[in-house]
Amino acid sequence: MGNLKIDYMKTKHPKGLPYLFFTEMWERFGYYLILGIFVLYVIEPTGMKGGLGLPDKTADDIFGTYIALTYLTPFIGGFLADRVLGYIKSIYLGGFLMAAGYIGMGVFKDLPLFYTSLALIIIGNGFFKPTISTLLGNLYSEEPYKANKDSGYNIFYMGINIGAFICNIIAAFMRNKFGWGEAFITAGVGMLIGMVIFTVGRKHYIHAAQMKPVQEGDTKLSEILIKVFVPAIIAGAIGWFIPDNIFGSDSTDAFIFACIPVIYFYASLYFKAKPDEKASIGALLSVFLISMFFWAVFKQNGTALTRWANYYTDRSVPASLEKPLEGIYMVDGKSYEDKETPVYDNQFRSQKDDNGETKKEMGKDVYFKNISPEQRAALEKNPENKVYLYNTELFQSINPFWVIALTPVVVGFWALLRRKGKEPLTPTKIVLGLFISGLSCLVMVLAVMAGDNGAVKVSPLWLVASYGVITVGELCLSPMGLSFVSKLSPARITALMMGGFFLANSVGNKLSGILASTWYNYENKTNYFLVNFALLIFATLLGLSMLKRLNKIMKEKGH
Repeated sequence: MGNLKIDYMKTKHPKGLPYLFFTEMWERFGYYLILGIFVLYVIEPTGMKGGLGLPDKTADDIFGTYIALTYLTPFIGGFLADRVLGYIKSIYLGGFLMAAGYIGMGVFKDLPLFYTSLALIIIGNGFFKPTISTLLGNLYSEEPYKANKDSGYNIFYMGINIGAFICNIIAAFMRNKFGWGEAFITAGVGMLIGMVIFTVGRKHYIHAAQMKPVQEGDTKLSEILIKVFVPAIIAGAIGWFIPDNIFGSDSTDAFIFACIPVIYFYASLYFKAKPDEKASIGALLSVFLISMFFWAVFKQNGTALTRWANYYTDRSVPASLEKPLEGIYMVDGKSYEDKETPVYDNQFRSQKDDNGETKKEMGKDVYFKNISPEQRAALEKNPENKVYLYNTELFQSINPFWVIALTPVVVGFWALLRRKGKEPLTPTKIVLGLFISGLSCLVMVLAVMAGDNGAVKVSPLWLVASYGVITVGELCLSPMGLSFVSKLSPARITALMMGGFFLANSVGNKLSGILASTWYNYENKTNYFLVNFALLIFATLLGLSMLKRLNKIMKEKGH
């Protein structure tokens, strides 16, 4: 009996799992490290600590386009891995392209090479992201492990969140001790560590990496290129080159134009579907639509919420922690004494002269612009004393922390309802997640009120609370993943509908950048967060209007 138990434990998960776990952990380490410091680096005035010195609105636009494209390229990358390259080659190609891009961001300061580095990351992500998840799924398709597939994916996703949690701590250390460039290079080193781990474990998954033979009814790669990819590129180019801007910037025009043939293609899938497939395709497209609103708000963690952490949050470190954290370069020390500093307006935008150079003046660091009267009085007495601050990017670790902490709670809650026969179906969970996510915007409304609309900095606990609420919403929405698509999609177009899932994420990510770029249009920041709240409540109501039909389709499909 004892031997049977040992054999069972040995075969519970495939031997390749820990290697894929750590490969993905290091890949996400690099990806989220970049997201944590991206906007801060792009808006940092030139000549200070080596930032690019671009306007905040431009930074939001670049960020939104970048994260949108990292979700767009897996659509075509997944097809190429399946039909042309194979999984192992795709992971190596993707990993090394991303590492080169991260290191390029750290080495090159001029804009053309910065954009080239971003392009390498975007293309590399397209090959890597869909492939490693599929490879893991293939390992669990073997008989001893089939029953533990969900458990295996949960372990795998925990690796993603561990990588996302630790990367900002390392980024803060590297930025404080060395500078921006070294922080970006660290992301590349992390990716290369992941590739070494992947190579060491290769023998455990090489057998699961065989390309699938193309079967009758499968979507042809040529069909995707002709009907979706090429028309999208042509439309995007038209959007980029048309005179003036329709939607605010060249990149936004290009993105929206590129989406038109893609939306037409997916709409045609629905209208041309067989009668028995129409309901399922319609349900998936409906959920893709409402999920876009979630990603549009959620992905503002790298833009609007980073800006809130940087300028509107009291980041001062308790006196008892100052010296220990300074010793390990985990805090940013600022002096209250006058020095040459960039000129900022009342919304914390650095000002440029007629030549596009950052204006300078003698004065205090921008952090002190809206400290409390009590803090200012204390500093006036001892201006030579340094104030030690938590790095802004550390706030990016709050969401993965909440994911790690709350996942067992949410999973346990659903399990409790399941035992009582009351667990809601996936569409109900998605709508609930949208509503809860909307409440996180109201937390930020209260934060704005607490700080008198930025007149004084507020406690970091406001951000901690807001991230906590939206994480609960995220965990309710998480069933809206690839497994949900595979359950509802007709077998012959599963790959296409997987692509639709990534495209919905992509559009939501781009919308997040567009929304963030309107930050300065709102003198009262309460209104900014109320707009986000309204968008999520609109999505909730849209979901509620479809809920009965969506749940009916789920039941008919046996889910």
